[in-house]
Amino acid sequence: MTAKGKRIAFRCNVCGAPNELPRNMLDREGGRCRKCASTVRSRSIVHVLSLELFGQSLPLPDFPHRPDIVGIGLSDCEGYAVPLAAKLAYTNTYVHRSPRLDIAAVEPELAGRFDFVVASDVLERVPPPVSRAFCNLHTLLRPGGVLVFTAPYDLRESTEEHFPDLHRYELRQGKDGAWELRNVTRSGEEQVFRELMVHDGPAPSLEMRVFSKQSLLEEFQAAGFEQVEIHAADPLEWGILWADERSLPISARR
Repeated sequence: MTAKGKRIAFRCNVCGAPNELPRNMLDREGGRCRKCASTVRSRSIVHVLSLELFGQSLPLPDFPHRPDIVGIGLSDCEGYAVPLAAKLAYTNTYVHRSPRLDIAAVEPELAGRFDFVVASDVLERVPPPVSRAFCNLHTLLRPGGVLVFTAPYDLRESTEEHFPDLHRYELRQGKDGAWELRNVTRSGEEQVFRELMVHDGPAPSLEMRVFSKQSLLEEFQAAGFEQVEIHAADPLEWGILWADERSLPISARR
């Protein structure tokens, strides 16, 4: 890594390509690699996973071939999911297609099967109560297994649930392209929400909440995780730079 004024030269730890970008482009969803289009967030996942599995930060092309290490991803980015599957016994899963896994309702036979789980920007979209999903992440791991986790969070006092009474609901898109959420609460009250944050993908997913840092740490503790670490360092050699202390990657062990 070299810094030339306001530019950062780095090696992408996903594909191995050399890059040089303006420092101000290295935000969480920016700083894209010229070859594989990895972002700061996706490179941080590879960085944290390598630290937790191998005790050092290796670029993905240099990961050892370890089919004995079993892992699972929750709708991971294909850019690192495909090469990761060539190195480890890793399977990427999806909510709406095969191989399918719904973190809100994990099958009992999956309990304790994995050495690592990657959940990147997923749990903010899981219907409430989100505590169930954190418990299921813990359940998936073997004793000593590690979760590599990201989610948008800020420094507010507690998590903001957008739809705390969600029960029987439907997400609709009108002719004008705008999304609408219709919900019937457990008490029978009808609710309609507009101006939603809907993420595109194979199937549209709705932002259910904005986490707070403190609430996230409490969720990990309540689910039984140990050695919870927020990775705030800036490994510039991989083109990873954090502007502030919001939405940083987290690792947690069972």
